[in-house]
Amino acid sequence: MLDTQIHLDAKGLSEVINEGNEASTQYKAKVMIFLRHHLHEGLKIVKDPHKTVILPKAHYDWLHLIFQDFQSVSEYNSTMVRITSQLKLCGENITDENMLEKTYSTFHANNAVLQKQYHEKGFKKYSELISCLLVAKQNNELLRKIISHIQLTLLHSLKRM
Repeated sequence: MLDTQIHLDAKGLSEVINEGNEASTQYKAKVMIFLRHHLHEGLKIVKDPHKTVILPKAHYDWLHLIFQDFQSVSEYNSTMVRITSQLKLCGENITDENMLEKTYSTFHANNAVLQKQYHEKGFKKYSELISCLLVAKQNNELLRKIISHIQLTLLHSLKRM
């Protein structure tokens, strides 16, 4: 990219690649010719490289996205956002409903009751579900700490008897 910038500077065309430029169509055409000349041959024939390169991988990632495969809600959410952003970039219509259903359908089988409870809450936005899951995780961690503290206290009390 730096080489491209240097070459365009040398030709007096660097401003053409800046957003909102007012360059003439002739200057824009010169830049396009220069860029296409230096573009890999395989990419010149592709009309939409996003759909050719990104879309198949994003579809694969979407199909294999499973909530239970992640160590944390945050990791799952980051991956979900990355994949849906790629799909949207390629023109795929991913809705909150799609994201909610994907999440519900990939809960671990041991969490079928939780899955049903979250589904019945009737979330309309994916972000609402994720917020709820994050709060639940924090509450579970706090509860585990309290139980652990109580167990230690009881163990110490029993030792003194």
